[in-house]
Amino acid sequence: MKRTKIKAALNATGPMDEITIMGWVRTKRDNKGFSFVELNDGSCLVNIQAVIDHTPEIEAALDRVGTGASVSITGELVESPGKGQKWEVRGRSIEVLGEADQETFPLQKKRHSDEFLRGIAHLRPRTNKYGAIFRIRSELAQAIHKFFAEKEFYYIHTPIITGSDCEGAGEMFRVTSLEHGSTQPPDMDFFGKPAQLTVSGQLSVEMFALSLGDVYTFGPTFRAENSNTPRHVAEFWMIEPEMAFADLADDMDLAEEMIKYLITHIMDHCPDDVDLFAKWVDKSLMPTLENILKEPFKRLPYTEAIDILKKAKKGFEFPVEWGMDLQTEHERFLCEEQFKKPVYVYDYPKTIKPFYMRMNDDGRTVAAMDCLVPRIGELIGGSQREERMDVLQARMGEMGLSEEDYWWYLDSRRYGTAPHAGFGMGFERMLMLVTGVANIRDVMPFPRTPNSLDF
Repeated sequence: MKRTKIKAALNATGPMDEITIMGWVRTKRDNKGFSFVELNDGSCLVNIQAVIDHTPEIEAALDRVGTGASVSITGELVESPGKGQKWEVRGRSIEVLGEADQETFPLQKKRHSDEFLRGIAHLRPRTNKYGAIFRIRSELAQAIHKFFAEKEFYYIHTPIITGSDCEGAGEMFRVTSLEHGSTQPPDMDFFGKPAQLTVSGQLSVEMFALSLGDVYTFGPTFRAENSNTPRHVAEFWMIEPEMAFADLADDMDLAEEMIKYLITHIMDHCPDDVDLFAKWVDKSLMPTLENILKEPFKRLPYTEAIDILKKAKKGFEFPVEWGMDLQTEHERFLCEEQFKKPVYVYDYPKTIKPFYMRMNDDGRTVAAMDCLVPRIGELIGGSQREERMDVLQARMGEMGLSEEDYWWYLDSRRYGTAPHAGFGMGFERMLMLVTGVANIRDVMPFPRTPNSLDF
């Protein structure tokens, strides 16, 4: 079926004698002798209005048209006499493609709460807010690939099923072909050993950085953490670049450049959708994004960050001590109140970081960094990797990790080791940053959370 997308029709440079638009009905208003039908096909935020004169055939079709129905309208694209719209369709015919039961259709012309819409995740993309979110999500994904392509990074597809625990956290989903309740040993399972869904593609992508140079992976990751906070889900997407012959400073440079590139891209390519969030979701959104673009990010050693937090006249829920991992309240204080811009905290205690991060000369800290941004807290976590074989083996021993399980990872230090660094950025958290949305569940098509697997 030939059709013109509504976005293209609204951006037309002149009238059209013949145009067919298809979409879902937002409103229908009947008058004596004619009707107004507003359609949206998801291609943009704005609806297009069609005006259709009544004939017996058209009236019969309109009787079947209600909010949510999908229709096809053919007619002329003409200048609209109404305010706020340049073009409208003077319809000659209308075909009902799919009716919507008006007694049960849950999306009527009123504001619905986010909580209500999470319960109908299969329909919420038809609303203005969620249509805008998922157009931005699509554009942001394309921009990530564009950024790395322009910097000549190679895109690597890393495994989703793994036998390695990258973070050492143990909160992983098991993958098995054995029946539930089976007492058969792991060597009888599909892979002959325990397997899990990956929490990160980093270890795998490191191998390619030490072969191809600058690489990245972008895909789903999984954590079996029983958390119901607005920042955590069980399945989420991560962007993980890795650079050969790079140190922690290079890592921070790349992350800052990427964040600014992505914000600029979304502001340039999705202005109407971003404007919706700036008006209706977070009125501080545009000043926040503009401030991020304006200045270099602050770079702050962990020890100095702890000193600042200890001296802050702020009633933190979690007391601040050297050696602790920063909580969201601490992260947001640093970037929202203390420095009023994104902050890199680096050189964290080794006791709270994974085995692969490079040991600093002080023997207490590692060359790790977190990028903290307003409203979100931690957006990026990264490090220079430990390239020294003996130090890496010692760290694995301290953390009780089997060298046998990581033999292939150790090989990369055995055969032509080199300095390298990388980071991971939560894709959904970046979406939260550019939209002002406060709950990660609202930037995901079908969020996976504890006791929630309905869609």
